[in-house]
Amino acid sequence: MKKNEKPVVPFLKWAGGKRWMIYEYPELFSTEYNRYIEPFLGSGAVFFSLKPKKAILSDLNSDLIETYCAVRDDYNRVEIELRKHHRNHNKSYYYEMRTKRLKVSATRAAQFIYLNRTCWNGLYRVNLNGFFNVPIGTKTNVVLPTDNFQGISNLLKRVRLMSNDFEPIIAKAKEGDLLFIDPPYTVKHNNNNFRKYNEHIFSWEDQIRLRDSLLAAKARGAKIILCNADSESVINLYKGIGKVFKLNRKSKLAADPSKRQNTTELAIICDRTDVT
Repeated sequence: MKKNEKPVVPFLKWAGGKRWMIYEYPELFSTEYNRYIEPFLGSGAVFFSLKPKKAILSDLNSDLIETYCAVRDDYNRVEIELRKHHRNHNKSYYYEMRTKRLKVSATRAAQFIYLNRTCWNGLYRVNLNGFFNVPIGTKTNVVLPTDNFQGISNLLKRVRLMSNDFEPIIAKAKEGDLLFIDPPYTVKHNNNNFRKYNEHIFSWEDQIRLRDSLLAAKARGAKIILCNADSESVINLYKGIGKVFKLNRKSKLAADPSKRQNTTELAIICDRTDVT
């Protein structure tokens, strides 16, 4: 990185994001690979940290992927529109923008980023009609000092962006590829820990389907880093697929900071012989 050049970091907040994991457990990612594949992209914290030369990035949330594509293809227009939102931001403006259906991809991307940065805890949730319905949060900064959309655009130009179910994305992984897997967390017989962030609930059957996809990718020689809920049902489901690590983190989803408790999550590592 050149002197005075801003680093390229995630530009979105995302519930369940893995910035904490990169900072606290960097050794989990110290592996060589040919291509990076991430089928549950979210804010892309791991991708932006690793900055792979080749990558496939995907998410079932088509609005999210459109936002990445717009930043890649027309970051200057996205920045201009985002500054307008910054100047106009207040409570009534937020709720007005929350209901608007915009026609241009770059303006929709700026709207997506604006709502993400000013809604409650960066949560993404839509109603049955597909409208974003998260209430306004406490953050008021729409334009951030860390913004480097040109750098993000340059980085995204060397990756393939897709909006798809995880199964065909994982099926692309072959020998030497690295799969980073961070699905919505669900556990068997108890979905209380799961929050419906989009229209499609990630069910226990999806967990089984994910496990089977990863077993096939492992057989093809792909390396896998899987994050999941610390639950006996999840541990049993993925038993034998790789090494299991329990990671400590502090939950940020409680509205009252005093009620945010330390929790544990699982990391399951396949084809790793140098992590103990």
